[in-house]
Amino acid sequence: MAGATAIPGQSNNLTPSEPADYRFALTSLTSLFFLWGFITCLNDILIPHLKAVFDLSYAQAMLIQFCFFGAYFIVSLPAGALVKKMGFQKGIVIGLVIAALGCMTFYPAASLQSYPVFLGALFILASGITVLQVSANPYVSILGKPETASSRLTLTQAFNSFGTTVAPFFGAYLILEQAAHDVGSASADAVQGPYLLLAGMLLVLAAIFAFLKLPVVEELQSETVNDDAQSEGSAWQYRHLVLGAVGIFVYVGAEVSIGSFLVNFLNEPAIAGLEEWEAAKYIAYYWGGAMVGRFVGAAVMQKIAAGKVLAFNALMAIVLIITAMTTSGQLAMWAILLVGLFNSIMFPTIFSLALSGLKQHTSQGSGILCLAIVGGAIVPLIQGLLADNIGLQISFFLPVLCYIFIAYYGAKGSKTAAPVN
Repeated sequence: MAGATAIPGQSNNLTPSEPADYRFALTSLTSLFFLWGFITCLNDILIPHLKAVFDLSYAQAMLIQFCFFGAYFIVSLPAGALVKKMGFQKGIVIGLVIAALGCMTFYPAASLQSYPVFLGALFILASGITVLQVSANPYVSILGKPETASSRLTLTQAFNSFGTTVAPFFGAYLILEQAAHDVGSASADAVQGPYLLLAGMLLVLAAIFAFLKLPVVEELQSETVNDDAQSEGSAWQYRHLVLGAVGIFVYVGAEVSIGSFLVNFLNEPAIAGLEEWEAAKYIAYYWGGAMVGRFVGAAVMQKIAAGKVLAFNALMAIVLIITAMTTSGQLAMWAILLVGLFNSIMFPTIFSLALSGLKQHTSQGSGILCLAIVGGAIVPLIQGLLADNIGLQISFFLPVLCYIFIAYYGAKGSKTAAPVN
């Protein structure tokens, strides 16, 4: 743990002369990226499970994502203010404790057989994850050279994808496969053990991060404290930040929506006809592709501009989704699963491009971007309504529209410009 302390009596701002601090901090943060990826991906298991338990329509089942990602919209800005006041490390601890409380609430939700209580538990859990996002993402962006921020955040996000790759097997065996052999209350009870285990893990991590000595970041304020002109203004004045927020909205919406419908899509007779617990394991290919792509993308973006890589990946996602919409069988199945590979670098790349050049407005910018994660609440709900009315396969045209905007942002919208007054 040595070498990761801030220097007493001096500015706590990090500089490129402290690489040891960077390595230790980034290594510590990877556990958080893994865990929130794991928890978020479990929603893809909960959706078909609770849809069957409570006999829900697609739109009603998508309220799971609506409540989970709706928390980002409600909590992000207060979380940004909290992190700015208390610091990134304390924000991480607070987020972990809140997330643990949400996981523990799954136990009474299952005992009461109440879908609304499940939704409330998801909201609490997501509130904790939001505080973690607001704390950890900008921390990673700042810990190093600005020109490699996209690569650095992409690398740590690869561990987020490792969590999402493991989670489908965890959920398939402990929730869906158990539920397949039970009926009634036993099906709902299947979530109690797994989520209590997660609560314990979150509390252990909270204790660890409370005692770790990590570098303190003050968002380069010492460089601007005597510059009144730079101290004024708002992150909203930066066009690339605002467009980046739209990019985060549509990206998270598309990624979450596709993942949310995968089990039901692969269950379709014309696609693969798999049982739900079998289909759930294939979600690992979707998220596993994102993991592999992030490791590759972290290296590629050392040589190729992040915006160009983003635009290329968005165009490939469009081609694959259209293929899944217009074909059947194995071709449609693998086309939709391969979208994950091209999703890989999108979130961290949009995030870091949008924060580029914000300096003292970084916390506010991060809060705005995390606010935009509400796309994960809105887009799946809209696709659920479409699936109920025009069919599941055709409803995937909505994510196509999302990726069209992302291609534009990578090609043009992400270019940094002076703030607009």
